[in-house]
Amino acid sequence: MEFRVACLLFPLAIWNCSVHSAQEPTAEEKARRATVQRLFAEGCKRSGEFISRTVPGIEGILLMKLRPTDHSPYNQNAVDPYGYDFDWVSRGKPPPYISTFLIGKDENGFLQETRPIVKPGYKYVDATDSSDGKRYRYTGALKDVTHTSSILIGGDGKTKFVTRDFVVEREIAQGTAPRYGVTYDDITTPEERSYWIAGSSLRIIDLKTNEVIAERIGYMVDFAQGATPGGRQPWTFARKNKGWSCPELNSQSYGARRFVEKVLLIRDAQPINPPDAAR
Repeated sequence: MEFRVACLLFPLAIWNCSVHSAQEPTAEEKARRATVQRLFAEGCKRSGEFISRTVPGIEGILLMKLRPTDHSPYNQNAVDPYGYDFDWVSRGKPPPYISTFLIGKDENGFLQETRPIVKPGYKYVDATDSSDGKRYRYTGALKDVTHTSSILIGGDGKTKFVTRDFVVEREIAQGTAPRYGVTYDDITTPEERSYWIAGSSLRIIDLKTNEVIAERIGYMVDFAQGATPGGRQPWTFARKNKGWSCPELNSQSYGARRFVEKVLLIRDAQPINPPDAAR
């Protein structure tokens, strides 16, 4: 059975060609597409960024829930694929979701572990480790990291060299937790997910008053309905294709960080990697 490439590459073409066949779509396929379009449109009506107030001078936040580490862009039932838009892996091996809130940004707004940084990340992030139930405080800094050359990439397995890397460290948190927490939920209904639609809620909560001060609601859809020819990743395509997500993602990453810092304004501070620390 031939898969039409146009169905993969062009968002609107999905309505004009069969997902799984080069033949004229059947009445059942047409009905399915109509349902997909209707459900996605309904989700988009509910989507958006809703901010009741912002808070200046924030140094640290509490991540009330961490992202799963076994996310797969092929898994129809993956947890909150709309919100799983990060791939940062820092030294120290914390969950990468944590790292995205600590690292600074360059002049173009991209997360960057090397100079020049024009905007720092949060000074610290608190999160509970599910393995022991303890709250830890994570901090990040540029440090010298010693490596051994790998024979897998032409090294001798013995030679040492040093790089300047962004390293995340943690210690058991002391005192009270940060006042403001960040959490997420997969709000997809079973019907929506059966049509490869994913709904997401990202909330910022004042833990002192239990007030939700901001929420981002987003939806995305794989119009090709989970097709995987040539290694195609359904949720990745949903993220990258224009018109397949709302608010529009357009391949942008670290959406949680971008939304949270709109609300919890990072306190002006010396960037994580000051000029005299550069190598």
